[in-house]
Amino acid sequence: MAERGASALSLPDDWPAHPDSILALNRMGSFDWDLDTGLFSMDAQAQEIFDVRPGEYDGHPESLAPRVPSAEAHRLDSVVSQALKDGSENYGAYFRIRRHDGSLRWTHTQGCIRRDETGRPRRIIGILRDATEELSDSAGGQERAAQDAARREQTNVVQLTTAALAHARTVQDVIDVVKDTHGLSLFGSTSLVLGLVEAGRIRLVAEGPAGSFVTGTRVTRIDEPYPMSEAVRTLSPCFIESPEDFAERFPILWPHITDLKITSAAYLPLVAQARPIGAMGLLYSDRRGFSPEERNVLVALGSSIAQSLQRAMLYEQEKDLAQGLQQAMLPRTIPSVPGADVAVRYRSARLGLDIGGDWYDLIPLPGGRVGAVIGDVQGHDTHAAAVMGQLRIVLRAYAAEGHTPATVMARASVFLHELDTDRFATCLYAEADLSTGVVQVVRAGHIDPLVRHSDGTCHRVCVDGGLPLGLSAEFGSLEYPVAALELDPEQTLLLCTDGLVERPGTDLDEGMQTLTGLIAAGPDDVRELADRLIDMAEERGGDDDVALLLLRRKGLADRQPCGRLQRHVAPGDPEALTEARHMIRAAVRAWGARERCDEVELVADELITNALMHTEGAAIVTLRVLTGTDRRLRVEVEDTSSALPRRLEPGESGLSGRGLMLVDRLTDVWGVDARGGGKCLWCEFVVPERG
Repeated sequence: MAERGASALSLPDDWPAHPDSILALNRMGSFDWDLDTGLFSMDAQAQEIFDVRPGEYDGHPESLAPRVPSAEAHRLDSVVSQALKDGSENYGAYFRIRRHDGSLRWTHTQGCIRRDETGRPRRIIGILRDATEELSDSAGGQERAAQDAARREQTNVVQLTTAALAHARTVQDVIDVVKDTHGLSLFGSTSLVLGLVEAGRIRLVAEGPAGSFVTGTRVTRIDEPYPMSEAVRTLSPCFIESPEDFAERFPILWPHITDLKITSAAYLPLVAQARPIGAMGLLYSDRRGFSPEERNVLVALGSSIAQSLQRAMLYEQEKDLAQGLQQAMLPRTIPSVPGADVAVRYRSARLGLDIGGDWYDLIPLPGGRVGAVIGDVQGHDTHAAAVMGQLRIVLRAYAAEGHTPATVMARASVFLHELDTDRFATCLYAEADLSTGVVQVVRAGHIDPLVRHSDGTCHRVCVDGGLPLGLSAEFGSLEYPVAALELDPEQTLLLCTDGLVERPGTDLDEGMQTLTGLIAAGPDDVRELADRLIDMAEERGGDDDVALLLLRRKGLADRQPCGRLQRHVAPGDPEALTEARHMIRAAVRAWGARERCDEVELVADELITNALMHTEGAAIVTLRVLTGTDRRLRVEVEDTSSALPRRLEPGESGLSGRGLMLVDRLTDVWGVDARGGGKCLWCEFVVPERG
């Protein structure tokens, strides 16, 4: 609370430094000023002090300008601004209000400034009270000092309670503040009960100390003859002055609480927007009756608690709605993928109503392939979640249609650009062939993937990327480079959003280094590793969501042996030719024929290129393992032409005529078979048996 000298501002010179009489506390209200949104919420008592009529106030301080003379507003603004700048926790000030009849009345305000961890002011919680009588009284010095001390003690109760409730986000947070032992001593009561209105009934949600509620009153109807029901029913406080008063007015309840030695009680309605949301009962065993000042302090307390409960209820409703929307947009289940162990996790930001556009997805594809997606839509609101859901659907559709990774990303960017939104999204799409271990990665403004090796070491895979989705279409830059990597058995591919990497005070590179260290020190099982990383994110906190996808390629002992791979290569599609080369190289290595990898890749590339150059259709390349007297790898390339190939001698330039000569020299056996209206060139390589 501000010191007395600091709070007595802008008073006439002939007014005393200390008020002469206690405030008539029936004119006390509370306010909650959200500095981020500018909304200035006041309870009914505060609006009465400002003499605000229905419809005159829209929740913004500017609409109070007719009630505060400009000179007074300037002085008040100076006090608040100075407190915000110099790091003060609270402030106090006197100022005058002009009522509708033109009269001026003195008002006193005290505010408690709530700052975030960086020291930035975010909210001001405080009280307003009519100070006209206080400043006009000229009683003696001792009486003035005593009354001033009493006034400060009473208003301090409201301020401290309001300050404690400022940290409460959920209904349970509010309950915890109210039932806290310190709260009981602050209220001066022996015990308390708190009930919430639900479907025409009052359900007790808190009592202090524990076990102080009366058996059979856990849930009561509003029309029953109980003091809490009366407070809710009449929207007025119910003050019980003595044991005799209690026994006379509530004979059903009184016999059950005689052991508590209750001498007086106050049951306060908790009213928000003219609607009862609950009630609170304070029971005393060391006093009788309530003075007008004490009654008004309790009414102010009830108003502050009611506002906090209403905020908490709205927070929980909106949070549930937002999280429900986001969860509906994410995959409900992740499909089982032969040849891989997969783990996905999602962590929503701990604080605030904000939800993000983070998402993950796993897309089964033909030929033993799988698509892994991780992405983040700009913004933290329900609109971001809605855009995320649409992007997830179109990415899945484009991938399932058989488009290359670069095309999938480019089409998704065009879709987002044409969508009725100004949001963009970062995304990473990885298409993995689990039989060969070849992974094609496309990055749209997203952070790089990580790979954890079988020995536990981890490294960042630097991938050239394009612009985020939506922006690349906006600026006409739809080219997305495709990077290829080989995921060996027992290796794990990790995709995540930046919420797992970014930390206050560190850059992205430092965050990635820290993450690689955590992954390297983590467990081998992908589910346990995912849990460990999410637990780390929870402990660190932060205001950003985290999406995480881990894909571990199973070892040879864990997988069913695969002896056949096939890839379709369309004419004029260099990406498909590159994919086929990667598939062949990775498959040959995975099948234990690393020493002949270069030969197989070179011959297959020659056969595919000839098929595309000398026919008008596509080529189908098949790679299979043959067993018998010896172990062989067989490469087949089918095309739509029935014309058989001819072996030519190299020309003078030496640039042509070497195709079949190369095949003949590098393979152990080769040949041509008719296939319908086309043909199939095949060749075989003898490879050693597996050890």
